[in-house]
Amino acid sequence: MMDYMQRLGRSLMLPVAVLPAAAILLGVGAWIGEFSWGEDTVVSAFMSAAGESIIDNMGVLFALGVALGLSKDKDGSAALSGLVAFLVITTVLSSETVAELTHTNIDAVNPAFEVIQNQFIGILSGVIASIMYNRFSHVQLPAALAFFSGKRLVPIVTAATMLFLSAVLFFIWPFIYNALVTFGTWISQLDFIGAGLYGFFNRLLIPTGLHHALNSVFWFDVAGINDIGNYWDGKGELGITGRYQAGFFPIMMFGVPAAALAMYHTAHASKKKQIGSLMLAAGFAAFLTGVTEPLEFAFMFVAPFLFVVHAALTGLSLAIAAFFQWTAGFSFSAGLLDFFLSFPLEMANQPYMLLIQGLVFGAIYYFLFRFLIVKFNLTTPGREPEGESLDMSDSSDGNLIGDENKLAVMAATIYKGLGGDDNVLSVDNCITRLRIEVKDMEQVNQAEIKSTGIPGINIVSDHNIQVVVGTQVQFVADEIEKIRRSK
Repeated sequence: MMDYMQRLGRSLMLPVAVLPAAAILLGVGAWIGEFSWGEDTVVSAFMSAAGESIIDNMGVLFALGVALGLSKDKDGSAALSGLVAFLVITTVLSSETVAELTHTNIDAVNPAFEVIQNQFIGILSGVIASIMYNRFSHVQLPAALAFFSGKRLVPIVTAATMLFLSAVLFFIWPFIYNALVTFGTWISQLDFIGAGLYGFFNRLLIPTGLHHALNSVFWFDVAGINDIGNYWDGKGELGITGRYQAGFFPIMMFGVPAAALAMYHTAHASKKKQIGSLMLAAGFAAFLTGVTEPLEFAFMFVAPFLFVVHAALTGLSLAIAAFFQWTAGFSFSAGLLDFFLSFPLEMANQPYMLLIQGLVFGAIYYFLFRFLIVKFNLTTPGREPEGESLDMSDSSDGNLIGDENKLAVMAATIYKGLGGDDNVLSVDNCITRLRIEVKDMEQVNQAEIKSTGIPGINIVSDHNIQVVVGTQVQFVADEIEKIRRSK
């Protein structure tokens, strides 16, 4: 199960890598629009639209990425099936379709169906599509239906499966959504403790996308709180209005970037270059715009314990800010841009204290994350428990630098050492290593594989082996796939 979750986490890295740039575009566009000279300008609208085109479609990005990443041979038809799965379930369970199915006015449809295009549905669609691909991509139908055999069959089977799943969620989804709204209304009555509980569950629900349902209770006028609207309109009580926003600033501006730094420092040496670029982009996006999903999705599945710690620290931050009645607000998210704009507003109460709190939380995040990652050997980006004993220094890449022919020779030698077509069941790769499933480990010739100059081999189980290649692993994996397809 843990191995599958790690594969799921790696599958999300492809779409997650797109999000920091989108977050910066959206944040800067919203910031420009807040000024009188920037309101309704082409620049603001252009940048906001560019960012929204990606951020608002995280669900479909995850459907594509997960389906591709979890498929056994990373074929494009798996990604297509992920898209089909997402389109089927989100269309069947859209407010318009539900209104038609139930013969009611669209205004009477449960608001749960207005947020059906979320990250949870995207991940679920990708998982289902990958299962269907791995199961049916090589199925041969009778001659009369031969055109729909193999990979062409996968989207069809996926669509049928999602229809069944949609029928199940038609009854379950409103219950889940309404339960969250009821829960949110209850904890809003618990003063600063309630603010802390809200912050905790807000982060904890990020993987499902259902944090939006919880947010609506506190930020908007679902239960009469309307924290964002009242803060920006100057209504409410000083020190109280804004309590469901203020505690996010220390986390998003300081805590999350500090966590990114901790994960970079604990990554294996051979992976620091790749991980560093991702962490820098994600950390900067969090600090500037308050968008933390690019970083959170990078570790929430591969190190779920750490994500729970992150949720707990978020809750603690909101509780502290609410207890001392330090308030600031945001119209987009809790980043530097919104903090700067909300600082002089009427409902702002000692907002500068949130910066001090942020520095403290930044230190806590960095040292606590670094300690937990090392102490429990958590699989944050750039780390894998089974490979810690291996030599993964950057010097290993010196044996790999060369033209395509050299990589092709290396791939052929490794594939032969693994036992070739008779023994290799599947080939996958992460940032620096090949992940291979074999029929019989006894047929693997480790000496022949090591003759290529690779830094190490790791036997994971009786049927799973990892070959540490280095940062050019993707090109070696591509060459092996060419060999497999040519047979």
